[in-house]
Amino acid sequence: QVQLVESGGGLVQAGGSLRLSCAASGRTFSSYAMGWFRQAAGKQRELVARISSLGITDYADSVKGRFTISRDVAKNTVYLQMSSLKPEDTAVYYCNAAFLLETIWGKGTLVTVSS
Repeated sequence: QVQLVESGGGLVQAGGSLRLSCAASGRTFSSYAMGWFRQAAGKQRELVARISSLGITDYADSVKGRFTISRDVAKNTVYLQMSSLKPEDTAVYYCNAAFLLETIWGKGTLVTVSS
């Protein structure tokens, strides 16, 4: 069964840090572009960061300089290191894997940043 499982969410104070992990299973994801999206209450899901199969990264302007996406191909895992967190970063964070016409989503992990 192909699946993505996120972990690492939780409650953190503004200015703090968290590291999210997304463990992929069921196949090798080395050819997939991997990404993190988030959805705050009452808002649309938005791209936070993504990393291509070649390791090229892309970030939303709102998180540039604060978040870092990385992947461990051997572990079939992608990470999102989040620093200098702000209350507006509060959202459910979803992992995404994409290859050609196929897109796979995880179930999400909640990040809450208190002021």
